[in-house]
Amino acid sequence: DNETWRGVSGVSVNWGSKYVRYAKESKAKLPKDITGKLKGWKGEKVSAQLVIASAVDLENVSVEITAPLHVSGKYEISSDCILKGFVRYVMTDELNHHKAGTCGDRPDASRYDSTLVADPIDHLALSLPVAAKTSQGYWVGIRIPRDALAGTYKSDVTLKNGTEVIGRLKLELQVLNHTLPAPAQWAFHLDLWQNPFAVARYYGVQPWSKEHFALLKKELKPYADAGGKVVTASIIHQPWNAQTYDPFETMVTWMKRVDGTWMYDYTVFDRWVEFMMSTGINRQINCYSMVPWELSFQYFDQASNTLQAVKTVPGDKEYEEMWVAMLSSFSKHLREKGWFDICTIAMDERPMDVMQKTLAVIRKADPEFKVSLAGNYHAEIEPALYDYCISIGQEFPVDVRMRRASENKPTTYYTSCAEAYPNTFTFSDPA
Repeated sequence: DNETWRGVSGVSVNWGSKYVRYAKESKAKLPKDITGKLKGWKGEKVSAQLVIASAVDLENVSVEITAPLHVSGKYEISSDCILKGFVRYVMTDELNHHKAGTCGDRPDASRYDSTLVADPIDHLALSLPVAAKTSQGYWVGIRIPRDALAGTYKSDVTLKNGTEVIGRLKLELQVLNHTLPAPAQWAFHLDLWQNPFAVARYYGVQPWSKEHFALLKKELKPYADAGGKVVTASIIHQPWNAQTYDPFETMVTWMKRVDGTWMYDYTVFDRWVEFMMSTGINRQINCYSMVPWELSFQYFDQASNTLQAVKTVPGDKEYEEMWVAMLSSFSKHLREKGWFDICTIAMDERPMDVMQKTLAVIRKADPEFKVSLAGNYHAEIEPALYDYCISIGQEFPVDVRMRRASENKPTTYYTSCAEAYPNTFTFSDPA
């Protein structure tokens, strides 16, 4: 964007806004005050973004931040509490012209303009080249220790190109005399679905190996730190019909014996749930799904020694027989493990008539099973649902919401590709 760079020379560095995705190709508009100011409680994480706008090529940019020191000199926040990284850029496009969301395939790619957008924070690269006529964001996060001394802390920020200093900034952090409870004590109900199979594929490790669990521990820590409450468990093969880049495989092995009876192996399911609980994510287990997006159920057939699939729908006799057998076994297993009371049979965006048929099957297997649904609001089935999460574009009637709260039933909302705002598209506002 040559117009924004006209008359600009050298390098400018300053604090920007954490609510802005700075365009790489444009000269960032920055304030003149070189002191960034943050404020937070003990136990809180606070963030800031600084920006480098350079009219010349920089070969090796790095950022050094001193440990925040209390003005009294009596307390220092460890450098280990500072999370930092360059803001990297990825390609994105835009919402459709009706601004109504963007689910499904793109019928006409020419209608959706592509752009480069600031999105991931790179915690690995210690330095980066910055090309001429480029703006580059850099993220700084500070986890304030719970035992921190209240008051003002100061830190120096030095930006270098190789050994040459290209900018010096100040950072002030005001720690208030309040303490945020630990994430496990937070009351709000956060349910971010987890796909451990994606982690195995990305790192090239065997699913459920020692290496896999070590990686999962690191990958899932941010969810635990954000107050995550729910474990996502897949009890059938591909409950979402492989719509995600990495399909969800089953954590329960279904086997049909030669005599036609069923047996189930819960080994992987147990290891996954036990691991998640060890991370502090232990309030609820949502098991997907009795009604997958493709109504096909995979199992191992002993008679033919092969994997088979049966297609059946709620309301069919075969469906009822298959799921009553599974849920009866699953109920017994969950009770033996002590997990029954925190476990739900979970469905996602299923029609009301299908849900009614499915609920009848669940009640036949074990009437005490809790049920979860993420989907549209249906007054007819609401009383039967323990965990009800509706699309953000809909509303729970106030009296229903109040009653559910008095019954300690999770009552929440979700965003999907159908909502333009608020959302987590790569082009969405950071806030």
